[in-house]
Order: sequence, then C-alpha cells, then structure tokens
Amino acid sequence: MPNQSTFHHAKTQRTKTLPYGGIDAVADVISRFGDKVQDDSDGCGEASLIVAVDALRDVMLYLRNNSQCLFSSLMDICGADYPQRNERFDIVYHLLSLAHNMRIRLKVRADSETIVPSLVDIWPAAGWFERECWDMYGIFFSEHPDLRRILTDYGFSGHPLRKDFPLTGYTEVRYNDELARVVHEPVALDTDYRDFDFESPWEAVSDLPARANDKKNSGGQ
Repeated sequence: MPNQSTFHHAKTQRTKTLPYGGIDAVADVISRFGDKVQDDSDGCGEASLIVAVDALRDVMLYLRNNSQCLFSSLMDICGADYPQRNERFDIVYHLLSLAHNMRIRLKVRADSETIVPSLVDIWPAAGWFERECWDMYGIFFSEHPDLRRILTDYGFSGHPLRKDFPLTGYTEVRYNDELARVVHEPVALDTDYRDFDFESPWEAVSDLPARANDKKNSGGQ
C-alpha cells in the first residue's frame, strides 16, 4: 500500500502539469500565429490568450483540431464592458480539452461597431452564448444563423449589461385593460429617487471598542 509520501509526491507532480496538460498550449499558439495572439496568462497557471478578431476562427480551429490541443468542448462565451477603453468589450471564450485534461481562455477585444465571426459551425453550443452576448452587450456576430434576443422581452430597447445602460431602463411593460394586451411605454417615474446612504452599516462596528473605552473612562456615565 502506498505511503503518505507517495501520495504527496504524485500530487506535486500532477499539479505542475495540470494547467497545460503537460503541453504549453499558449506558447504553441503564439509560435504559430505570431502577433495575432498575446499571452495573457496569470500567475496561477491559467492559460489565457488575447486574440485578434480576424484570427479568431483560425486560432479556434487550430485549438480544436490539433492533436496536441484537442479543445473539443466550448464551455462558455461571456462578455465584459470597459467603457473607458476604445475597444470597450471583451468577448471571453472558455475551452476544455478532455483528451489532455486542460482548459484555456481566449479574449477578443471589440468596440460597438466590430463584427465578430460566429463559431456556431465549429461548436454548435456557441449559438446560445452568442445570442446572450448580442442581447446583453450588443456585440454582433457575423454568419450566426439566428441572432435574436434570448434573455430580454420582445421589443426591448438597449443592451442591459452595458455600463452606460440606465438603471431604470428605457421602457416599462404593463398590461393595458383597454387594449387587452401588454404594452411597452417609456419609463415614467411617479416619484423622485430618494437619497441613498452608501455608508456600510458594518463600519459602525469598528467604533464599538472606542465607545466602550470612552464610557469606561467617564465612569460609566
């Protein structure tokens, strides 16, 4: 029966190879595609790349088909908005290789006018993820077979996960008794917003020892 030190040694060796499954996929892709990709890996050993829009499909096909990669599963596509940047959006792809037991993250940067190529023909699962990015951020994917909203209602105006989207939205939905149907109307607030105190109530807890000392020094008064 293996002793505890054997298990510890095996765990140490496995941890070193897990991030890339024994293969440095990041260096492999960079050497092949040159300045079209940048290494964005962090110190935790998570493989990450920033990919130019015009090279996205070629990089994805390489990662899926190359025998040293075999990223057969597209796990997720999500977006992030950074309005202070010229290319305000990050489209983030997460891939999984079951054959090599490794994951990789790819980011594409785009502005509101950038057309990002769809990956539906490479991974059919991309269909719903790309619709979410379109619905929430307004990121357009070319050659998508059915690029419609997926989370918001019919007739919804705007893209709610953009940082400049108003908290109240642009329209409100209600049932109209006279028309006997649901109607969309511009937002009309009957009352002004109340002043909101952003101070955390937990900040007062740090003052309790000081208050107790003051009370003790004053004789409990």
